[in-house]
Amino acid sequence: MAQSLSNTTLDLREAQRLWEPSAPYLNTASYGLPPRPAWDALQHVLEDWRHGRTSWEPWSESTERARAAFAGLVGVRAEEVAVGATVSQLVALVAAAVPDGARVLAPEGEFTSLIFPFLAHADRGVQVKTVPLAQLADAVDRETDVVAASIVQSATGELLDWDSVGVATEEAGAWLVLDATQACGWLPLDATRADFVACAGYKWLMSPRGTAYLSVRPERLEAVRPLAANWFAAEDPFGDFYGPPLRLARETRRLDLSPAWFSWVGAAPTLELVAELGVEAIHAHDVELANRFRTGLGLDPGNSAIVTTDVTDAQARLARAGILAAVRAGSLRASFHVYNTEHDVDAALDALLV
Repeated sequence: MAQSLSNTTLDLREAQRLWEPSAPYLNTASYGLPPRPAWDALQHVLEDWRHGRTSWEPWSESTERARAAFAGLVGVRAEEVAVGATVSQLVALVAAAVPDGARVLAPEGEFTSLIFPFLAHADRGVQVKTVPLAQLADAVDRETDVVAASIVQSATGELLDWDSVGVATEEAGAWLVLDATQACGWLPLDATRADFVACAGYKWLMSPRGTAYLSVRPERLEAVRPLAANWFAAEDPFGDFYGPPLRLARETRRLDLSPAWFSWVGAAPTLELVAELGVEAIHAHDVELANRFRTGLGLDPGNSAIVTTDVTDAQARLARAGILAAVRAGSLRASFHVYNTEHDVDAALDALLV
């Protein structure tokens, strides 16, 4: 397996050699690129799998490494983090825990994987109301049971006013359910300030798809039924595989989904590298590049690693220059991460402004 970098010290510029994009890649908000330690680790275990050279237990250890690294990134204990495959699967556990007739408040244009799990409970009276993101805190009232929002909006890159929304939610006695998928990995976070924080690992955490996390405030755990109860969520998952009674872990691990081994093998070294580099340093780098791009487009500076623009035929212009970005909600969405450079920004501007 590839050697861990946890005992070395790398600054961000040095670390960029661990990624190998073939051209300027401005699409991390769709999926992130793996660093070499993760890629090498994944190739190693795939070879072992192909030739039957080992048992599966060492692969499963990567899940615990990734869980611990994620917990450190968001400021909680590893015992407060469940692992799964997708945000929707984890949020579905929370949605099933809200009472009949619950009122859920969310931003307009919120990503479907966060709000669909609540909308699926319409038959028992669960209601989802949406308001503009800037009005979210003001819309929270005593009838609000849940506030569900992405910390960074997928379509626009806008940041949630976590302070105002958090205060309003607490005063209303509501649950705060946050999606950190477009935030964790570049934006410093404190998950202790929310009841539930879900995150998919394949974007800014640059992991294989099929890795996701849910931090749960300890006093909320008993409210959540482990609907996907399975062997991996047991108190002793490697010691007793068969028969009743139900014997789940006492901590948040009781909500775990049995891991897709190889995805977690790629996740663990990546999250450990992010932790080593420091989210604060990554944040400064990403936002600096995004603002360089914004300045080149004649836009005011912002506070996000995601930039949207309405330049005519923008995606096609970038594609002709070999640059990959995305279109969301009718606008170009460019996203900047650890492996991007000033050259990438300038190449994109040259392609858009000719």
